[in-house]
Amino acid sequence: MSAIEDLRRTVARLRAPGGCPWDQEQTHQSLAVCLAEECAELLDTIDRLDMPHMREELGDVLIQVVFHAQLAEEQGLFDLEAVAREINDKLIRRHPHVFGTGKLDTSEQVLVQWEQIKSTEKKNGAQPAAAGVFKRQPPALPSLLNALEVHKQVHKKSLPAGDAIDEARVQQLAAGLTEAQAGRMIFELAAACRSAGIDPESALRRETLRVAQAVEQRVAAAARAPAPEQA
Repeated sequence: MSAIEDLRRTVARLRAPGGCPWDQEQTHQSLAVCLAEECAELLDTIDRLDMPHMREELGDVLIQVVFHAQLAEEQGLFDLEAVAREINDKLIRRHPHVFGTGKLDTSEQVLVQWEQIKSTEKKNGAQPAAAGVFKRQPPALPSLLNALEVHKQVHKKSLPAGDAIDEARVQQLAAGLTEAQAGRMIFELAAACRSAGIDPESALRRETLRVAQAVEQRVAAAARAPAPEQA
């Protein structure tokens, strides 16, 4: 028996009659905070390249996956086997240059192909994408990652940002910027926000929303504009 199967059976036993009262009380919703905390702890070990503790934290994240699959299995929805099968099928489907025909030489080509395949796939159970030019982001995505994604989409799709983004200032800051310098600047700005009584998470989330809405309005205006007359 594999260690994964041992873990699955352990979780099932904890949930079964005569098992652990705490485990028996849990739901998908009640476990959400556990998943967020375990992922944060894993990211901390990754940042520090703390390999022994990384192994432990990977296990803590893994048990969250197993636990959610167990809850779904009890409801007759799906099980851990179905979860593994679906992601394995997805990996094979999105890597035709490895498991099928064709050849890609660069990571950039792989990412383009991945997005092309992803856009044509029917996402089972996924919510429909929100109307607009920006990729729908998870509601709980940290504001810094959300800002990064919005700026990436503006460049990737050549969207008309206009004065919504001071691109000259962005490029000036980027020139010669190192990871250490960026970390220091972000930390100092966060500390300054605390001293000024500003919630930096909310401030960045609202600014990113402002930028996204401004770009959306420009795209919509361009779509409404009459096409130039042919000579």
